[in-house]
Amino acid sequence: MQLWQRLRISLLLLICLAVMIWTPSVEAATSSRLEEQVLQIIREHPEAIIESVQAYQQKQQSALQGTRQAFLQDLKTNPQIAIDGSAATKNTVAKTILVEFSDFQCPFCAEAHKTLKGLLAKYPDKFTLVYKHFPLVNSHPQAMPAAQAAWAAQQQGKFWEYEDALFSNQKKLGEDLYLDIAKKLNLDLEKFKSDRLIADAAIQKDISLAMKLGVSGTPFFVISSETLAGEVELPDIEKLISG
Repeated sequence: MQLWQRLRISLLLLICLAVMIWTPSVEAATSSRLEEQVLQIIREHPEAIIESVQAYQQKQQSALQGTRQAFLQDLKTNPQIAIDGSAATKNTVAKTILVEFSDFQCPFCAEAHKTLKGLLAKYPDKFTLVYKHFPLVNSHPQAMPAAQAAWAAQQQGKFWEYEDALFSNQKKLGEDLYLDIAKKLNLDLEKFKSDRLIADAAIQKDISLAMKLGVSGTPFFVISSETLAGEVELPDIEKLISG
């Protein structure tokens, strides 16, 4: 279809839709006729709709790719920007930063946690691990409460111990577990409880970054100028760290 035809059809659709939306006082019969006209245009020229959707998707994908590349470049030149208040392993001066977007109720994240523990044990001074919260609340009802509890533990310097306990007891996620872990780690319980109530802003900051990078699932990793999604094996990350 020629460009001018696509534009004409799109313009007609926009005019019809605008009339339907912005004239609530239009009689029902008139509104019905407009609706039928829109449907008729769609039936006669479905390719225009498909092309418009595809063009929009391509535009969004290009914007997403640009945002991701900009972040990766910034991470490469100034690795410390990835920390930005997030939990990070002790070796915060390492040149290599591994950013992990994770969900405490995600079974794949629990497996990735084991991989990362092995990696940290093998290369304690090689890289810095940075944890970013990305709770998938629609499918994991305990993801957000667990993230809030972990953030509260971070305020007392016990994030990694708390994170390890959450993943090790993933099937038991719930209020009893959150308090039990806090007690075992000798956290100040009153501070822990109050900090949980103010954790959302920090968690949302991580979520916003994830959305900008186009993260749609967990686990998701950013290291150097590369990204990894889903289940990862130790050799996959080892190559990037040693590279």
